[in-house]
Amino acid sequence: MGNQQVQDRINALREILNQYGYEYYVLDRPSVPDAEYDQKLQELKKLEKAHPELITSDSPTQRVGAEPLDAFQKVQHHIPMLSLGNAFNEADLRDFDRRVTRETDQPVSYVCELKIDGLAVSLTYENGKFTRGATRGDGTTGEDITSNLRTIRSIPLSIKEKETIEVRGEAFMPHRSFLALNKAKQANNEEPFANPRNAAAGSLRQLDPKIAATRNLDTFLYGVGEWEAGALSSHSERLHYLKELGLKTNPEWKKCATIEEVIEYVNYWTNERPHLDYEIDGIVVKVDNLTQQEELGFTAKNPRWAIAYKFPAEEAITKLQDIELSVGRTGVVTPTAILDSVRIAGTTVQRASLHNEDLIHEQDIRIGDTVVIKKAGDIIPKVVRVVNEKRTGEEQQFFMPKHCPACGNELVRLDEEVALRCINPNCPAQVKESLIHFVSRDAMNIDGLGEKVIIQLFRENLIHTIADIYRLEREELLQLERMGEKSVSNLLRAIEVSKENSLEKLLFGLGIRFIGSKAAKILASHFKTMGRLQRASYDELIVIDEIGEKMADAIVQYFSEEKVIALLEDLKELNVNMQYNGPQKSNEGTVFAGKTIVLTGKMEKLTRSEAKEKIEAMGGSVTGSVSKKTDIVIAGEDAGSKHKKALELGISIWNEQQLMEAIDMKE
Repeated sequence: MGNQQVQDRINALREILNQYGYEYYVLDRPSVPDAEYDQKLQELKKLEKAHPELITSDSPTQRVGAEPLDAFQKVQHHIPMLSLGNAFNEADLRDFDRRVTRETDQPVSYVCELKIDGLAVSLTYENGKFTRGATRGDGTTGEDITSNLRTIRSIPLSIKEKETIEVRGEAFMPHRSFLALNKAKQANNEEPFANPRNAAAGSLRQLDPKIAATRNLDTFLYGVGEWEAGALSSHSERLHYLKELGLKTNPEWKKCATIEEVIEYVNYWTNERPHLDYEIDGIVVKVDNLTQQEELGFTAKNPRWAIAYKFPAEEAITKLQDIELSVGRTGVVTPTAILDSVRIAGTTVQRASLHNEDLIHEQDIRIGDTVVIKKAGDIIPKVVRVVNEKRTGEEQQFFMPKHCPACGNELVRLDEEVALRCINPNCPAQVKESLIHFVSRDAMNIDGLGEKVIIQLFRENLIHTIADIYRLEREELLQLERMGEKSVSNLLRAIEVSKENSLEKLLFGLGIRFIGSKAAKILASHFKTMGRLQRASYDELIVIDEIGEKMADAIVQYFSEEKVIALLEDLKELNVNMQYNGPQKSNEGTVFAGKTIVLTGKMEKLTRSEAKEKIEAMGGSVTGSVSKKTDIVIAGEDAGSKHKKALELGISIWNEQQLMEAIDMKE
């Protein structure tokens, strides 16, 4: 067989195998027996082995080809993968509808989709080839899991769209795969997975893609992130287009003309979900029209044009054997119910929140009671009520102690709070929890330094303060249980990388009272350096939007403490970054400084995210909707209602050429 004949045969085999795979894994309608597929796949493998120069990355033989990784690389999402706000009942859905219709001029229709209980992923295709797959992570930064996602047969390695497109969806484990996996684990005397979601997440975080390949995962794609050629007008059109590209979408989605139809869809799937071969934990409701989505825009965390309806929490009855106390990083002492094991919403539950002493007495919860528990939002178990008719008279009332269970210091109530607190700054429980918070995903995000490792390091007296994390030595780590050369190298590398984090990550990680991740970013972008923030007065803080009186007081108090001053000096000496690296909000002297900008329509020379980055780097703020506060609307081709609204309000309208000239002037 000549070279051209070989190439032609390889191309023909790939094409037919991809078609067979699409029929089997996406359509669930195989057209040939498994034996015929296997025969052609073996023929292709032999030809590629004899002609390795003809192997391409999108060949069906290349799904499981990568070597095990040392660690996952970080991936920046140019368009954040935001979470959704929640609705728990019909009234919440109607409130959402009222908010949406109040903000839009035209009638609103919705698309309802099943909310798959899996792991959110992003897939990037360039010139038709699958080039990168990533986890959602914290929404801004995820992990590159391309090798593992390539093993999922319903993800095509090539598609018809030649422009760069990033699609988003959910990777999950079907029930049949979950049952088979746990059966194999039990046969090997291994701990089974608690639920399909944990199994899917654990599979996709395997460093060896050969393990992920055995787990029989699946995907449903439901949206688009970056898309250079995106010109569709509705979400429903996007779903149709994704399917045309050979990407697997969930067939159960529905377009609804009214909120009544949405509620009807929700009620139907509340009852029907047990009949699916995969877990769902709710319904996602999205405004269908993309122009209306743009008008509605976003909050700091969620799109205003979508909401996730969460199914009613499942309840279970069990016995409360004891009440355990834990001390958090802010000193709050929290009671937790210790329960007889019970299955609820797909997981085994042995602990449940009791919140505080007042709630325990209000519900008259006693040790030894039979209680009803449920998962709030299908996530956090809590005790709902006592089954009084099951009482025997031997149950014991519970009272909170007067002293901290971790350090013995007297507990107090601050500012008329319900919670009891330990105010000893050297309380070992608080120190340990502060360290766990510092390395967490939304803070310094240090891979390999999770809760168990922090507890181990703390127990071995290797860390007592945040600064000690950056003083860890290879030799002392190698002495620890379950710490080999590779894991120690990866951990030390992750610690070193975290030194370069932008200031807001460090600020949030320090755990200043009342300062969450959003406030940390506001402060970092305003003051730019830790030194300036340290010197800031109450009056300088209180004038910043979204920084209230309690927050300003807490910041001034925090930075006045000698212990904090010493800690920050230690971190500086250890080369931990103390500067803001994000978009500059006030870049004096540029045309966009202090201005509010809205982008609309299709850009030719820049993607929407690139234009947003450049404007923010020049001190501008890019928002999603036009209002009286908007300074400039930059309109590309096919600009819709935003352009019209800008004309009505007399707002300055630029074309893309004017934007490019302004950027060139700056650069």
